[in-house]
Amino acid sequence: MAPSRGPLPLARNLHVTLDGHKGPVNVARYAKGSAKYILTGGQDRTVRLWNASLGTEIKVFNAHGYEVLSISVAHDNAKFASSGGDRSIFVWDVTSGTTTRRLPGHMGKIHVVEFNEDASVLASGSFDSTVRLWDLRAQSRAPIQILEEAKDAIQAIHIDSTTITTGSVDGYVRAYDLRKGELRSDYIGHPVTAVVPTQDSQTLLVTSLDSHIRLIDTTNGKMLNSFTGHTNSSYRCRACFGHSEATVVCGDENGMVWAWDLLDAKLLQPNPPPKVHSKVITWTEHHPSDAGEMITSSADGTCKVWRHPT
Repeated sequence: MAPSRGPLPLARNLHVTLDGHKGPVNVARYAKGSAKYILTGGQDRTVRLWNASLGTEIKVFNAHGYEVLSISVAHDNAKFASSGGDRSIFVWDVTSGTTTRRLPGHMGKIHVVEFNEDASVLASGSFDSTVRLWDLRAQSRAPIQILEEAKDAIQAIHIDSTTITTGSVDGYVRAYDLRKGELRSDYIGHPVTAVVPTQDSQTLLVTSLDSHIRLIDTTNGKMLNSFTGHTNSSYRCRACFGHSEATVVCGDENGMVWAWDLLDAKLLQPNPPPKVHSKVITWTEHHPSDAGEMITSSADGTCKVWRHPT
């Protein structure tokens, strides 16, 4: 793509609506790679697997006794982890549809789970203000490490080979450098609901409850850009990068999906965008490899697949 043409327009044509959940859909995650499969987790305690192209439900995963708040898909798509109000993490085998292990230990609901790159370690963040790290190759069900620096609920985690980044309701983004054993804390000043790094891990997209999304330099914590226009002050919404990280995309509490140019933070048209969900948009995720597809999930009970007109 020639730089002069600017970012691609957002995929705004509704392809299919996935409406199998009863009640709010809290999270929607794409399978890894080029496959068009989606996992959704809802207030109805189920995780559902969908074919995004056909809009058909493939499988329902039932084991949670409380709402599902987070899903993380392993690199090979063979397993995924889920968490929520149970205070336990569930690790699932996709093919059999059964849980292969449950990891107890948190004292409150678990807002977020994330695998590392090879799915050997799982990180979980909870209402109890701790992050726990679990070695999935070990027989032990005890965490290998507990991070206790946060003063309020953990809402977001990203884990890569050298760093664990967390976002908390206490208004901090914390980056733990695993090689050096160092912690860097950046004070955002408002509850942090999502942290999404760029692929080169040089910058971080931080969503917070002051209707701001910030692009932060991970080396020094400096703010590079701020994206505004959307409404996000009460609920966990998740901003993400659009295709090839040229845009920033976020659903808001009014059911609108906003998009900005990453470089100059200008709102992309239409401004304001149309209302596409009847309630708050809880999750927004762009397809990992397809330039023309993304998903949104909402408290209105649906997950929607959006595409460019072909």
